[in-house]
Amino acid sequence: MKIITDKKNELEIEITGETHSLCNALRKTLMEDKDVEAAAYVIEHPIIGEPKLYIKAKNPRKSLKIAAETLKSRCDEFKEFIESDADGKSKGKKAKKTKKTAKKTTKKKK
Repeated sequence: MKIITDKKNELEIEITGETHSLCNALRKTLMEDKDVEAAAYVIEHPIIGEPKLYIKAKNPRKSLKIAAETLKSRCDEFKEFIESDADGKSKGKKAKKTKKTAKKTTKKKK
């Protein structure tokens, strides 16, 4: 990460190696904060461009930290959800074979 602009109410950073996935999630989470007036990002070149995130807020560094923590928490919650079955029990790392999958793997070719 590289800081481009760091003023009292404005922060602009370059997030090296990231794409629309992280930047859009951060922007959306930042806009949920009542102290954030504006949050946007741009990737100037689709192949070689690095995203630049702009935040205008009462305290943009604090808002960015809160947004990052919120996003991490949501990702952890999502990960737990997809690793659990319908009863809320953990499946572990290996997925269970369904009857359909089992038939495909045991069927012999003629």
